[in-house]
Amino acid sequence: MPSFFDQGRYQVRMDWGLEGLVRVAPSDVVIVVDVLRFSSTVARRLDAGETVPLDADAHAVSLNGAALAARAAETGAVVLLGALASASAVARAVLAEQQRRAARTSILVLAAGELASREADAALRFAVEDLLGAGAVVDALGALGIDHTSPEAAAACEAFRGLRPAVRHLLTASGSGQELIERGVREEVLAAATVDAAASAPVLRDGVFSPYV
Repeated sequence: MPSFFDQGRYQVRMDWGLEGLVRVAPSDVVIVVDVLRFSSTVARRLDAGETVPLDADAHAVSLNGAALAARAAETGAVVLLGALASASAVARAVLAEQQRRAARTSILVLAAGELASREADAALRFAVEDLLGAGAVVDALGALGIDHTSPEAAAACEAFRGLRPAVRHLLTASGSGQELIERGVREEVLAAATVDAAASAPVLRDGVFSPYV
Protein backbone atom coordinates (compact mmCIF):
# COMPACT_ATOMS: atom_id res chain seq x y z
CA MET A 1 0.00 0.00 0.00
CA PRO A 2 1.44 3.41 -0.94
CA SER A 3 2.59 5.63 1.91
CA PHE A 4 1.63 9.27 2.34
CA PHE A 5 5.37 9.93 2.62
CA ASP A 6 6.79 7.98 -0.33
CA GLN A 7 6.43 10.88 -2.82
CA GLY A 8 5.41 8.28 -5.39
CA ARG A 9 2.98 10.57 -7.18
CA TYR A 10 5.82 12.91 -8.17
CA GLN A 11 8.51 12.47 -10.81
CA VAL A 12 11.21 14.32 -8.83
CA ARG A 13 11.50 13.32 -5.16
CA MET A 14 13.87 14.41 -2.42
CA ASP A 15 14.78 12.88 0.94
CA TRP A 16 17.69 12.33 3.34
CA GLY A 17 20.04 9.43 3.97
CA LEU A 18 19.40 5.72 4.09
CA GLU A 19 16.02 6.14 5.74
CA GLY A 20 14.99 8.38 2.86
CA LEU A 21 16.12 5.81 0.32
CA VAL A 22 13.93 3.23 2.05
CA ARG A 23 10.99 5.58 2.62
CA VAL A 24 10.62 6.97 -0.88
CA ALA A 25 8.94 4.94 -3.61
CA PRO A 26 11.35 2.96 -5.83
CA SER A 27 12.91 5.35 -8.33
CA ASP A 28 14.47 4.78 -11.74
CA VAL A 29 17.32 7.18 -10.98
CA VAL A 30 18.87 7.96 -7.60
CA ILE A 31 21.12 11.01 -7.35
CA VAL A 32 23.25 10.89 -4.21
CA VAL A 33 24.25 14.38 -3.05
CA ASP A 34 27.28 14.51 -0.74
CA VAL A 35 28.71 17.94 -1.52
CA LEU A 36 31.50 17.99 1.08
CA ARG A 37 33.09 16.23 -0.33
CA PHE A 38 32.45 12.88 -2.01
CA SER A 39 30.23 14.03 -4.90
CA SER A 40 32.35 17.09 -5.63
CA THR A 41 35.64 15.18 -5.51
CA VAL A 42 34.45 12.41 -7.82
CA ALA A 43 33.13 14.92 -10.38
CA ARG A 44 36.45 16.78 -10.32
CA ARG A 45 38.43 13.56 -10.78
CA LEU A 46 36.27 12.51 -13.72
CA ASP A 47 36.85 15.90 -15.33
CA ALA A 48 40.57 15.18 -15.00
CA GLY A 49 40.15 11.97 -17.01
CA GLU A 50 40.07 9.47 -14.13
CA THR A 51 37.51 6.89 -13.10
CA VAL A 52 36.74 6.29 -9.42
CA PRO A 53 36.04 2.79 -8.04
CA LEU A 54 33.44 2.49 -5.31
CA ASP A 55 35.87 0.46 -3.24
CA ALA A 56 37.29 0.37 0.27
CA ASP A 57 39.23 3.57 -0.34
CA ALA A 58 36.05 5.40 -1.36
CA HIS A 59 34.24 4.16 1.74
CA ALA A 60 37.20 5.23 3.89
CA VAL A 61 37.02 8.78 2.53
CA SER A 62 33.24 9.09 2.58
CA LEU A 63 31.35 8.40 5.80
CA ASN A 64 27.96 8.47 4.10
CA GLY A 65 27.93 9.23 0.36
CA ALA A 66 29.76 6.09 -0.78
CA ALA A 67 27.57 3.85 1.38
CA LEU A 68 24.39 5.48 0.05
CA ALA A 69 25.55 5.03 -3.54
CA ALA A 70 26.22 1.35 -2.90
CA ARG A 71 22.82 0.84 -1.27
CA ALA A 72 21.06 2.74 -4.04
CA ALA A 73 22.72 0.50 -6.64
CA GLU A 74 21.23 -2.52 -4.88
CA THR A 75 17.74 -1.23 -5.75
CA GLY A 76 18.49 -1.54 -9.47
CA ALA A 77 18.33 2.23 -10.00
CA VAL A 78 20.73 4.20 -12.16
CA VAL A 79 22.96 5.87 -9.55
CA LEU A 80 24.44 9.31 -10.15
CA LEU A 81 26.37 11.62 -7.84
CA GLY A 82 25.08 15.18 -7.64
CA ALA A 83 26.71 18.34 -6.33
CA LEU A 84 26.60 22.09 -6.70
CA ALA A 85 29.55 21.80 -9.06
CA SER A 86 27.87 19.21 -11.29
CA ALA A 87 24.17 20.08 -11.04
CA SER A 88 23.58 20.92 -14.70
CA ALA A 89 25.72 18.03 -15.96
CA VAL A 90 23.72 15.62 -13.79
CA ALA A 91 20.42 17.08 -14.98
CA ARG A 92 21.50 16.57 -18.60
CA ALA A 93 22.41 12.97 -17.78
CA VAL A 94 18.95 12.39 -16.29
CA LEU A 95 17.31 13.84 -19.39
CA ALA A 96 19.46 11.58 -21.59
CA GLU A 97 18.49 8.58 -19.46
CA GLN A 98 14.81 9.46 -19.82
CA GLN A 99 15.21 9.78 -23.58
CA ARG A 100 17.02 6.43 -23.67
CA ARG A 101 14.16 4.80 -21.80
CA ALA A 102 11.56 6.60 -23.93
CA ALA A 103 9.39 6.77 -20.81
CA ARG A 104 8.74 8.99 -17.83
CA THR A 105 11.63 8.45 -15.46
CA SER A 106 11.27 8.80 -11.68
CA ILE A 107 14.11 10.53 -9.86
CA LEU A 108 15.13 10.56 -6.20
CA VAL A 109 17.51 13.33 -5.19
CA LEU A 110 19.01 11.84 -2.02
CA ALA A 111 20.84 14.27 0.26
CA ALA A 112 23.48 12.40 2.24
CA GLY A 113 23.63 14.58 5.33
CA GLU A 114 26.33 13.92 7.93
CA LEU A 115 26.67 10.84 10.11
CA ALA A 116 28.06 11.28 13.62
CA SER A 117 30.16 8.10 13.29
CA ARG A 118 30.47 4.83 11.40
CA GLU A 119 28.34 3.00 13.95
CA ALA A 120 25.23 1.31 12.55
CA ASP A 121 22.95 3.45 14.74
CA ALA A 122 24.78 6.75 14.18
CA ALA A 123 22.50 9.77 14.05
CA LEU A 124 22.12 11.65 10.76
CA ARG A 125 22.77 15.39 10.96
CA PHE A 126 21.28 18.00 8.63
CA ALA A 127 23.95 19.36 6.26
CA VAL A 128 23.25 22.72 4.65
CA GLU A 129 25.66 21.95 1.80
CA ASP A 130 23.64 18.89 0.82
CA LEU A 131 20.36 20.80 0.99
CA LEU A 132 21.81 23.38 -1.39
CA GLY A 133 23.33 20.71 -3.63
CA ALA A 134 20.04 18.83 -3.83
CA GLY A 135 18.24 22.07 -4.60
CA ALA A 136 20.71 22.90 -7.35
CA VAL A 137 20.06 19.54 -9.00
CA VAL A 138 16.28 19.97 -8.76
CA ASP A 139 16.60 23.48 -10.20
CA ALA A 140 18.72 22.19 -13.11
CA LEU A 141 16.20 19.41 -13.79
CA GLY A 142 13.41 22.00 -13.87
CA ALA A 143 15.34 24.06 -16.40
CA LEU A 144 15.23 21.03 -18.70
CA GLY A 145 11.50 20.56 -18.24
CA ILE A 146 11.66 17.81 -15.61
CA ASP A 147 9.69 19.76 -13.04
CA HIS A 148 6.95 17.59 -11.53
CA THR A 149 8.50 17.92 -8.08
CA SER A 150 7.40 16.79 -4.66
CA PRO A 151 7.00 19.47 -1.97
CA GLU A 152 10.29 18.30 -0.45
CA ALA A 153 12.14 18.70 -3.75
CA ALA A 154 10.48 22.05 -4.43
CA ALA A 155 11.51 23.37 -1.01
CA ALA A 156 15.13 22.34 -1.57
CA CYS A 157 15.06 24.00 -4.99
CA GLU A 158 13.76 27.27 -3.59
CA ALA A 159 16.36 27.19 -0.82
CA PHE A 160 19.07 26.97 -3.47
CA ARG A 161 17.53 29.67 -5.65
CA GLY A 162 17.11 32.09 -2.75
CA LEU A 163 20.52 31.46 -1.24
CA ARG A 164 22.57 30.99 -4.41
CA PRO A 165 24.38 34.36 -4.05
CA ALA A 166 25.55 33.24 -0.61
CA VAL A 167 26.54 29.66 -1.44
CA ARG A 168 30.28 30.28 -1.11
CA HIS A 169 29.87 31.85 2.31
CA LEU A 170 27.39 29.22 3.49
CA LEU A 171 29.68 26.32 2.61
CA THR A 172 32.77 27.84 4.19
CA ALA A 173 30.79 28.83 7.29
CA SER A 174 29.00 25.49 7.67
CA GLY A 175 30.12 22.90 10.19
CA SER A 176 31.36 20.59 7.45
CA GLY A 177 33.16 23.44 5.73
CA GLN A 178 34.83 24.60 8.93
CA GLU A 179 35.95 21.06 9.67
CA LEU A 180 37.57 20.73 6.25
CA ILE A 181 39.14 24.18 6.43
CA GLU A 182 40.64 23.20 9.78
CA ARG A 183 42.18 20.18 7.98
CA GLY A 184 43.81 22.54 5.45
CA VAL A 185 41.63 21.88 2.41
CA ARG A 186 39.90 25.24 2.09
CA GLU A 187 40.38 25.21 -1.70
CA GLU A 188 38.34 22.03 -1.96
CA VAL A 189 35.48 23.67 -0.07
CA LEU A 190 35.61 26.68 -2.38
CA ALA A 191 35.67 24.42 -5.45
CA ALA A 192 32.65 22.52 -4.13
CA ALA A 193 30.80 25.83 -3.77
CA THR A 194 31.27 26.76 -7.44
CA VAL A 195 28.01 26.00 -9.21
CA ASP A 196 28.33 24.07 -12.50
CA ALA A 197 32.13 24.08 -12.46
CA ALA A 198 32.24 20.38 -13.42
CA ALA A 199 31.38 18.99 -16.84
CA SER A 200 31.05 15.36 -15.77
CA ALA A 201 27.99 13.61 -14.35
CA PRO A 202 29.33 10.66 -12.32
CA VAL A 203 27.35 7.46 -12.90
CA LEU A 204 27.99 4.17 -11.10
CA ARG A 205 28.44 1.23 -13.45
CA ASP A 206 29.88 -2.13 -12.41
CA GLY A 207 31.24 -0.64 -9.20
CA VAL A 208 33.06 2.27 -10.85
CA PHE A 209 32.11 5.93 -11.27
CA SER A 210 32.63 7.23 -14.79
CA PRO A 211 31.11 10.10 -16.80
CA TYR A 212 27.58 9.51 -18.01
CA VAL A 213 27.65 9.31 -21.80
